[in-house]
Amino acid sequence: MRRIVIAGTGSGVGKTTVTIGIMAALKKKGYTVQGFKCGPDYIDPTYHTAVTGRPSRNLDSWMGGKDIVKAICQKGCEGADIAVIEGVMGFFDGKQATSIEGSTAEISILTQSPVLLVVDCSGMARSAAAVVRGFQLLDERVRIVGVIANRVGSEGHFRLVKAAIEQECGIPVIGFLQKHEDLHIPERHLGLVPSIERGELDRFFAQLGERIARTVDLDALLQLAEAPDLEIGHSFLSVDTTHHVRIAIAKDAAFHFYYQENLELLEAYGAELRFFSPLAGDTVPEDVDGLYIGGGFPEEFAEQLSKQEHVKKSVRQAINNGLPTLAECGGFMFLSEGIETTDGGFYEMVGVIPGKVRMHPKLAALGYREVWGDNFLLSKELVAKGHEFHYSTFTRLDEGNFAYETKGLRGTKKDGYMKDNLVAGYVHFYFPSCSEMVKNWLAECERRKQHG
Repeated sequence: MRRIVIAGTGSGVGKTTVTIGIMAALKKKGYTVQGFKCGPDYIDPTYHTAVTGRPSRNLDSWMGGKDIVKAICQKGCEGADIAVIEGVMGFFDGKQATSIEGSTAEISILTQSPVLLVVDCSGMARSAAAVVRGFQLLDERVRIVGVIANRVGSEGHFRLVKAAIEQECGIPVIGFLQKHEDLHIPERHLGLVPSIERGELDRFFAQLGERIARTVDLDALLQLAEAPDLEIGHSFLSVDTTHHVRIAIAKDAAFHFYYQENLELLEAYGAELRFFSPLAGDTVPEDVDGLYIGGGFPEEFAEQLSKQEHVKKSVRQAINNGLPTLAECGGFMFLSEGIETTDGGFYEMVGVIPGKVRMHPKLAALGYREVWGDNFLLSKELVAKGHEFHYSTFTRLDEGNFAYETKGLRGTKKDGYMKDNLVAGYVHFYFPSCSEMVKNWLAECERRKQHG
């Protein structure tokens, strides 16, 4: 199986641009490409999926652990000719500065994948070799097999960089992109995902693929990507019981942050997934036994959502009637009394959670979370993992009814909101970290189905 990690020397060196371009170029040559993203990011996998036509998957060694990472990698690669794995941050940057835990480097080791290092070569020639050599030497377990020189000033500049790196580092520099070319991925503003889903960036992706094909040796890349088969202990989808229930899942431009593995685990435990679009005016399907409202950008569509009175009423009734419901981040915001946007507008939401959400121009929370609680999802002995990433804060009007406790870099705190069969909060759960929560959820759905 061919696998290649596209890593960067740091954030902002252009690895997403290179990754998308390589995917598009390989697909145009007739290869079936599988995308992966290191870490918990939801946005970059959206690009991958749009370009490759296959659902991209996250590889996160902190949330999933080594066995799950390998199993997800193997499952995702089924039917593909090559896996292109986009890194996160700098190659060695992870959960903390003193180890590679949670880093792209760790993912490359766990999946036994060769690494293509993207180097911002602006203002450098021979010094680029020193940068690459340092990355080679920091951890002998990683296998950096090649380099792409980004932001070079000219082809002449590229030849200088190439000569220096190949002489001092013993690996090929297989291509370049020039800094004056306007080929960077459009800014990750919150409206970007809907534009991807509407196909508005398809032409840009095609142009990027054509550009990469002109200055990157794709045949060399395919050779460098040869990797051994992965030894898998067990599948993360191995289950010991099934529950024949239906789960309604809100999915549209406002709510679309779902890990592919979360959905597959629900199905593995027997759930039939029924997708509906609040933005399009879809009410909660009547014949369902549970409700899942994931993250996304409800604030971008706050005015539209506020006008969907039938939708809001159906969600409110379903939750008040005891439908076992999980709401994460954007879903949590949607269930509040309302959202105040950065321009000062206020838009009423579903109103089952006492409190209001306020958007901010700066990031309000970011990081991994360990989560435990005492509810239908998480019994007291279980610990799940997830992450937070949001620009809003929640002002609660109910000082009780916390859904769970979370532990992050800044300590432990009570968080979220729980009432009856509703569990809601800012945490995006990663179900493979604690598959028992899926079993508990569906068991509660089945009990409600049987007893009305």
